[in-house]
Amino acid sequence: MANPIWIMTSAFDTLNLDQTIAKATEIGVQGLDLCVFRKNGSRNDFVATHLDYENFGPEEAKTILEKFNSNKLRLSIGAFENLIGGDPAHRLKNQNHLLRLIRMAYLMGGDENDIKVGTFIGYNHELGNQEGGFEKNLLEYQKVFTPIIKYAEDLGVTVLYENCPMEGWRSERYSSSFNNLTGVLAARKLMYELVPSPNHGEIYDPSHDVWQHTDPVEVIKNTDMNRLKRIHVKSTRNNPDPFWGNMYPTQSVDPTLAKKAGVPIPASSWDRHHYEATLPGFGLGDSMDWRAFITILKEKGFTGPFEIENEAVLSKQTGNMGAIVQGCKAAVMNMAPLLWELGAEGFEFPKSEVKPLLTINRKDIPLVTMEDL
Repeated sequence: MANPIWIMTSAFDTLNLDQTIAKATEIGVQGLDLCVFRKNGSRNDFVATHLDYENFGPEEAKTILEKFNSNKLRLSIGAFENLIGGDPAHRLKNQNHLLRLIRMAYLMGGDENDIKVGTFIGYNHELGNQEGGFEKNLLEYQKVFTPIIKYAEDLGVTVLYENCPMEGWRSERYSSSFNNLTGVLAARKLMYELVPSPNHGEIYDPSHDVWQHTDPVEVIKNTDMNRLKRIHVKSTRNNPDPFWGNMYPTQSVDPTLAKKAGVPIPASSWDRHHYEATLPGFGLGDSMDWRAFITILKEKGFTGPFEIENEAVLSKQTGNMGAIVQGCKAAVMNMAPLLWELGAEGFEFPKSEVKPLLTINRKDIPLVTMEDL
């Protein structure tokens, strides 16, 4: 069975949904993971909103399914925010937005159509700074997400967590850069013990482990494959740092002092871990063995989508749509011989495996909030 290649739509934040679908067709992918961030949210990096979440009911769900079927594409949805920490007002809005996305996924068929909902967990540093802070964050996750996952399970929807530590979510003046609980495998495995429902799992991005000097192959060997539903295609080029080492984040000190000492300091809150975001096969060397990674996934029976998350310095970060599309095309061509069958036109996704979304006629259900749960 050939794995499909999808695109996460954060790279196409300047385009509407129809324009993004047109780019997906041009690039040659089989699906889209639609970013549906809430307006006026707490993030301003790599966000997009490709569905009208404020006006979404059964008719809108039917229209989306028909649109994607007519373009031979499949889909998921997601928004990635801090749900257990940060500003309390934003925190509650983020939680309620996730509930809104779960309802939207339900109306489009949820697990029947393999329409998942992606999210972060985030991190609560008020708890994290205390003794036993990591475990206190786990317990905060359990308190917040037990009713959320129960709601999703009741509707036949699966919630997926992505593993970026979100190292730039706080100022570079802080010594720690761990800002998302799911950033390490141990946390994810503990989370499933605390909330044992089958209706949550993982979107695994190997690049985040690569810059943490962790082998993604070993992570997959220790991952519960029943939880793994999506893989992000994003690469990392690691840059050695003789000044700060490669275990801890670069720290911020007075610029005058740093200049006198000849020591580099962060240029921004994201400039902490000595790596450059790349895409496989596009412009730069890659600090990851994709062949070994995909081999272990196939050995473990992974059949889900590989989603291109384009944050590459030479692609998305140029702001040039041509370079953005080129980066995605390069990633598809790089992954094709590892994922697809060899046919008359080279390595291509088999037409026999293009599966239309099921026609779903779900009755409307009211919006719920955390207070309702």
